[in-house]
Amino acid sequence: MSNPKMIKTICGIDKYHQLKRDKSLWGKFRFTWFVVIATLRDLRK
Repeated sequence: MSNPKMIKTICGIDKYHQLKRDKSLWGKFRFTWFVVIATLRDLRK
């Protein structure tokens, strides 16, 4: 997913791309956690 559909803020999309580049186990966990939280927060926007 190059452009996340559920994350709507510019800073959220930038953070999404930054976290997606980290391929370590911890990086994948942080990426998944970020997508879940950002999607829930941006549902109101």
